[in-house]
Amino acid sequence: MAQHKHIGSSLDDLLETDGTLEQAEAEALKRVIVWQVQQAMKHTGVNKTQLAKRMHTSRTVVNRLLDEKDTGVTITTLVKAGRALGMTWTLESEGNNGSPQAA
Repeated sequence: MAQHKHIGSSLDDLLETDGTLEQAEAEALKRVIVWQVQQAMKHTGVNKTQLAKRMHTSRTVVNRLLDEKDTGVTITTLVKAGRALGMTWTLESEGNNGSPQAA
């Protein structure tokens, strides 16, 4: 019977081994952000064009914000979108190294 080296290991271990853990985490976080922005847009009745105007930016920037695969969106863009939709963002880390956590 052949031994499988990944049996019993976590998905995080597998992704870390092949070098894709950070990208997977970034994409998962971005999916949550996109979902939250879309929910706020629905709740406020704001479409992409209106959001761009409220953010004082282009619709291209809004499209990048709402693209789940584009993890390069800046914090400034997130803050502008949040303000435009009446949202606030909270950042929290789950580090266990004894350093302070942002809240």
